[in-house]
Amino acid sequence: MPAYSQSSSPWSVLDRLRWSRYHTVVTLALGIGWLFDAFEVNLTGGLLGILKSQWHLSSSEASLITSLWLAGIMVGAVLFGYLADRFGRKKLFLTTLTIYSFFTLCSALSPGFGWFMVFRFLTAIGVGAEYSAINGAIGELLPVKHRGRAAAIVMNFWPVGALVAALVSILFLNLIPESAIAWRLGFALGAVGGLFVAYFRRVLPESPRWLLSRGKPDAAQRVVNDMVHAAGQEPPINGAVSDSQLNLPGSNPARTVAADLMELISRYPYRLMLGATLDLSEAFGYYGLFTFLALVVLPQVHIPNHQMPWFYFMGNIGALAGGLLMAWKFDQLGRKRMVPLFYTMAALTSLLMAPAAATHSPTVVLVAFMAANFCATGAWTSAYPTFSEIFPTHLRATGIGVSVAIGRIGAIASGPLLVAVSKSSWGDAGVFGLMGFLWMVGAAAMIPWSIWGIEGAGRSLEAMVQPVVIPAGE
Repeated sequence: MPAYSQSSSPWSVLDRLRWSRYHTVVTLALGIGWLFDAFEVNLTGGLLGILKSQWHLSSSEASLITSLWLAGIMVGAVLFGYLADRFGRKKLFLTTLTIYSFFTLCSALSPGFGWFMVFRFLTAIGVGAEYSAINGAIGELLPVKHRGRAAAIVMNFWPVGALVAALVSILFLNLIPESAIAWRLGFALGAVGGLFVAYFRRVLPESPRWLLSRGKPDAAQRVVNDMVHAAGQEPPINGAVSDSQLNLPGSNPARTVAADLMELISRYPYRLMLGATLDLSEAFGYYGLFTFLALVVLPQVHIPNHQMPWFYFMGNIGALAGGLLMAWKFDQLGRKRMVPLFYTMAALTSLLMAPAAATHSPTVVLVAFMAANFCATGAWTSAYPTFSEIFPTHLRATGIGVSVAIGRIGAIASGPLLVAVSKSSWGDAGVFGLMGFLWMVGAAAMIPWSIWGIEGAGRSLEAMVQPVVIPAGE
């Protein structure tokens, strides 16, 4: 077994570890939480018709469920991104799923539409927190050789969660005749699953990189030793790491969320702009596709309600295939190639949705949707690992959270804007043309980074941006 000397920095030890069962456990613990987040989002969409009928909601009132959900994600992503940078990744691993599970259970017990809306917003805060916590931690815990692929695989638990949600919708809509009970059981199932994953996550370690960024090298070294031992290799020799070994430029005082935001804007403006643009582009294109399909396209092709979950199930088969293909080639071809490639493919397949919708054929629309979802999922699962690794450790979760929050603005705007465009002289072709244009905005945002930026594949996080230390105890 290889031994690492005392002079090895903790992050170089982590980066050089062979992949082991321990890394698989870390990946699964983070990915399964992402699965339940996707399950929650897609289950709500699948059961929206039941909720609308039970509470006699108008289309505008029903659409508020999605808008309020996205607003909750915005709040959770920024707030808990800051908290993850301030208090550590490990605490957030458990807190986010606890919030999600508790308020999902409350949603299942909602006595009426008003309370349901409140609980949906609070549940979404927990899901938004997951965006920051999971994406902030993946790269900090895994070997550099496998970081991109593992991060992309974690993201691909999203289409898996969507597939599970579709199956649950099929089960409850077809086997449980009482719809008032069916949707409550669906949300209760999500709550139980979330608590199970929270219990599973208790074994995850604190990020040694975060500990170093807080000026705690001894604690970081102990965690590294434990991780190396769990990976079946020989731990390095205990001992403090010097400032010269850490290559730290200085120290910062305890920070407020405003101070973190100001540092992101002042010191890393292009990185923040890149993350926000990639997320805004994919959120508009991805949520726009699903929203416009549900509100306009599918009613035109007359797919019965009981067959709708099967339509989305097949669509998410395409999504999973696209995400896994991207993950397979992500480290080999690199971020600079994969991100603009899949964003461009997502734009082209969005354009193909227009002639498919014009046929009014359920089969043609399904095939086009599978292709569009294939490329869209490959695009956003490549974007998240890319902009997650370009921020410094002490601002990583906050940078991710701000990027996600700005992206949700695109998701919120997509539904009303696309419906308005469809009613104009541009029609459905204008809608899918607008989606394609927004996908190309994301592809264009990668051009400067592809020319002057740093390729993340095979490179340590510390090589992506110089680390900063904050004194211990602050």
